[in-house]
Amino acid sequence: MSFADKTVVVTGAAHGIGRAIAAAFSADGARVWLADVREAELQASVQACREAGAASAHGVIVDVSDRDQVAELFRQAGDTDILANVAGGVLGQVGQPIEDVTAEQWQTILDVNLTGTFNCSQAAVPGMKNRGGGRIVNISSGAGLRISLTGIQAYASAKAGQIGFTRQLAHEVGKYGITVNNIAPGFVLSNPTTERQWESYGEQGQQRLVNAISTRRLGRPEDIANAVLFFASDASSWISGQVLAVDGGHF
Repeated sequence: MSFADKTVVVTGAAHGIGRAIAAAFSADGARVWLADVREAELQASVQACREAGAASAHGVIVDVSDRDQVAELFRQAGDTDILANVAGGVLGQVGQPIEDVTAEQWQTILDVNLTGTFNCSQAAVPGMKNRGGGRIVNISSGAGLRISLTGIQAYASAKAGQIGFTRQLAHEVGKYGITVNNIAPGFVLSNPTTERQWESYGEQGQQRLVNAISTRRLGRPEDIANAVLFFASDASSWISGQVLAVDGGHF
């Protein structure tokens, strides 16, 4: 797969899965725009993309829940061929009984995981229509298909909502040559949050989780990046509105 003539925007690119996706596109020669709210880590990702061979790599500090900031990102990037909506996460929250969840806790997770995907897609689609096609790949979670292992109601809801948004947008924009697909990763050790979660399970809990995965290993960020590159490539031009669980066969 070659992306040498493509402009790619990756949100949530400061570390983990987002960084791996941006680096994978870079290795195939894309022009990559990386967006995140973590400035120092974002610059490290930009450097990694340049070292991987990106035609160009730029980092932009963006809160994807802010429509004005998103609009500025896409103004700078110009017409975008590929958008990977990776920004999300649990924002430091932990599972708690529903009666203890505050309105702010609920809303902040929906804002970044679901509204952020909407904002970036809305900003990218006009340019894709003008160019006669494009690819949007949304990163959901196994929590959007089943339950959140962390027990966070807002996260499971936002990721399930993102899957519904993927299908609806795919139906709307397919006639313009734009495909929209979704990847639902399993457990990937990709950032400090997932590392803390893994440690919290203890030895027995860790073994139970691994035993529930057919391939008997945790995921790597590169596993998700490989799937994104497939959905972004010409090889998937007749695939849209789909959800691919990249989870090693988690049952």
